[in-house]
Amino acid sequence: MNDQPRWLSIFNDLATSSFVDVLRREHPHLLQEARVRSEDVAQVPHGTTVLAVRYRDGVIMAGDRQATAGYQVASRRIEKIFKADDLSGVGIAGAAGPAVEMAKLFQTELEHYEKVEGDNLSLDGKANKLGQMIRMNLQAAMMGLAVVPIFAGFDEKAGVGRLFKYDITGGRYEEKDYDAQGSGSKDARDSLKKLWKRDMGRDDALRVTLEALIDAADEDVGTGGPDLVRGIYPTVKTITILADRARTGNGG
Repeated sequence: MNDQPRWLSIFNDLATSSFVDVLRREHPHLLQEARVRSEDVAQVPHGTTVLAVRYRDGVIMAGDRQATAGYQVASRRIEKIFKADDLSGVGIAGAAGPAVEMAKLFQTELEHYEKVEGDNLSLDGKANKLGQMIRMNLQAAMMGLAVVPIFAGFDEKAGVGRLFKYDITGGRYEEKDYDAQGSGSKDARDSLKKLWKRDMGRDDALRVTLEALIDAADEDVGTGGPDLVRGIYPTVKTITILADRARTGNGG
């Protein structure tokens, strides 16, 4: 007779290495898409600008801290950069609620895979997993609740940092040097186009990354710049094999 609690027996079920598959089988209601009236979409908080920059030893990810709902500021301290595992991260743009939940579910998905398989997914495998999760959100995206993240990480086999962008259907596209998503993405990319240099060191890459975010905040009403009065600053994560972890620099 099995005396384990049901939740523990479910978690210890090694039939699949996908936590999303376990959730879909055992508690499908937790994966049901939100139903929002079209007239209410404008009032849903949206995360704005995130970006990723490749440098000599890895990748830097950064995001501003502002979320907007229509023409109003919904939050000044939202976190948009999440650690996926020790060597990868996710930057969220789009509908803030679904995006944050997707980032957390993605973290659990990678942890569950490592627990069952005894090894980490490759960076390409992680990128594909995130694309599948974005595709699951397609119906909500068509209603206006799109989630469009950036995924970046250090590829141990290739020995380089890599970054990927997505469309609302889950399509995955690798960018070689840098990319940005969100309402201020065009301004951030324009800045990075001028400032980015091949084989930059970490300090130079951090400066370029922050300058791009500030340039985006200057031009885009939805992107928040550094707020010295409130002590709110962009979130920055460095992903590199040198530290064997994602280091966080968060001033707010």
